[in-house]
Amino acid sequence: MRPIVQISLDLTDIREAIATAHLAIRAGVDWLEAGTPLILAEGLHGVRALRAEFPGVPIVADLKTMDGGYLEAEMMAKAGATHVVVMVQAHPETIKCVVKAGRDFGCQVMGDNMIYPDLVEGAKRLEELGCDYVIHHIGYDERRGIAASGQRMPSPLDRLREVVAAVQVPVQAVGGLSIEQAIACPSYGAPLVVLGAPLTIDADAFKTADGDLESSLRMICEAVHAQDVPLRRN
Repeated sequence: MRPIVQISLDLTDIREAIATAHLAIRAGVDWLEAGTPLILAEGLHGVRALRAEFPGVPIVADLKTMDGGYLEAEMMAKAGATHVVVMVQAHPETIKCVVKAGRDFGCQVMGDNMIYPDLVEGAKRLEELGCDYVIHHIGYDERRGIAASGQRMPSPLDRLREVVAAVQVPVQAVGGLSIEQAIACPSYGAPLVVLGAPLTIDADAFKTADGDLESSLRMICEAVHAQDVPLRRN
């Protein structure tokens, strides 16, 4: 399958998010993500604004749902999201509720394995509960805290091959990837490549990164799209 490039709009202003999204689409990005900071700042209005501006583009709402799963997924789907995110640490019933809402309202579910005691087992749990995708995620605070202590910063690439081998659903790796690491994700069997902080978003200010972002994105998209990930079969 042709890999997919997703940009994480981890911004706090909808106007800046829309401008960055236009730049990203011109560069070849396939999916837009209403990042958690944007959802906190703009809520459903932000997702609606992205849907109005980009009527044919998949939109991921990074809710990080932990409870009230059906309602949260329903609201985001009705606002225009095509994908919603639920956390592996949520109660199994919450994950099931998000999955049901996804089926009821035509929205796919991405399960995030962040901070599960065993990330591979977390990925398997998400698939077993009905998630359509697995997000293999090393969190923002975790990465920065460990790095500040002088230890090696963990990377989602560390166990990515294990996660990919453990599930049949598509996997994406999230959490502090360099440009080279992001481009390499399809070679690990992960066809969904996410571009966020620090590649496209300033990880301290939650603003669009400086520099010629459009050219950088175009280079990344071309490198990712030139690859091929074999289809997984049960």
